[in-house]
Amino acid sequence: MNDNQAAYYFHQGTNFNAYEYLGCNLEVRDGIYHYSFRTWAPHAEKVELVSDVYGWSSPYPLERVTDMGVWECIIKSREPLEKCAYKFRITANGRIFDKGDPYARFSRGLADGASLIFTSREFVWDDEAWLKARKKSIAAKKGNYLSVPLNIDEVPPGSCMRHEDDNSYYTYREIADVLVPYLKFMGYTHVEFLPLAEFPYDGSWGYQVCGFYAPTSRYGTPDDFRYMINEFHKNGIGVIMDWVPAHFPKDAWGLYEFDGAPLYEYQGKDRQESRSWGTRFFDLGREEVQSFLISNAMYFFREFHIDGLRVDAVASMLYLDYDRDPGEWVPNAYGTNLNLEAEAFLRKLNLTVFSEI
Repeated sequence: MNDNQAAYYFHQGTNFNAYEYLGCNLEVRDGIYHYSFRTWAPHAEKVELVSDVYGWSSPYPLERVTDMGVWECIIKSREPLEKCAYKFRITANGRIFDKGDPYARFSRGLADGASLIFTSREFVWDDEAWLKARKKSIAAKKGNYLSVPLNIDEVPPGSCMRHEDDNSYYTYREIADVLVPYLKFMGYTHVEFLPLAEFPYDGSWGYQVCGFYAPTSRYGTPDDFRYMINEFHKNGIGVIMDWVPAHFPKDAWGLYEFDGAPLYEYQGKDRQESRSWGTRFFDLGREEVQSFLISNAMYFFREFHIDGLRVDAVASMLYLDYDRDPGEWVPNAYGTNLNLEAEAFLRKLNLTVFSEI
């Protein structure tokens, strides 16, 4: 689809390839690298790109290109800009602050959170046999949810896989080398990883995500992540990812009040924040948030060949009184505690996934 169509469907909540429109994308024309940078920030008065390209003290302006708040700039270069760092500098309500790209495919993560340009198409997959076998023997069938049993090993790589000499992380490639023979010996059909999207705080085990499209840089690059999944598949092992579409933390570089006001999160205080986790709940009724989240799920299926998602914290999405005392929540139109927007979102998610995978 062209840019006008992509923007229209994004704002309608039906662009499930939103990462091909927003974020940083590359087109090479006549030997010149054209990098498009787009972000959604309807409350912003000004959006600028700060980066390694022009310098962090030399902001490059973005132009507002949709009435509903998409901003855009095009950077041209004679050389590739892979792994250059950048952020969006946003001016809103008298404040100026820097944010990581919500659609960044690679990130420095941790407290810094700078996004990294990653448009590489160099990785060559070698898992065709697995994908064919998966579609034939594991995929859901009419009247039968799964046609074969699954035996799943849940793995938190950051806490259970460290080098003994210096306590450093195993890389994605090392994880594959170690886990493949173990899983085969133990008879597991699948490995389920705790969340691997970029997150700042190790103590969260990945459940407080800031970079939803960026496999965490703790263990390597997105292509290293592809290598790991490819190795599992070549050895007949499926890969399931923990996925966190319910909430996100309040780290400064993340989605929290992205353009100076609640945007990805609910507006009302009765739904906005988790008392127990100190995180913000996604506004699942907002069309652009639906495009963001469902595109994110499809991104990992399409770009990384994962085999399934374990959706985290579904109860917190579905129930208006979750983590709320009496009087702190507002019933739906039918007088019950069911979040009708979340229910519709999950139906939309499942329909999209099962129609394609």
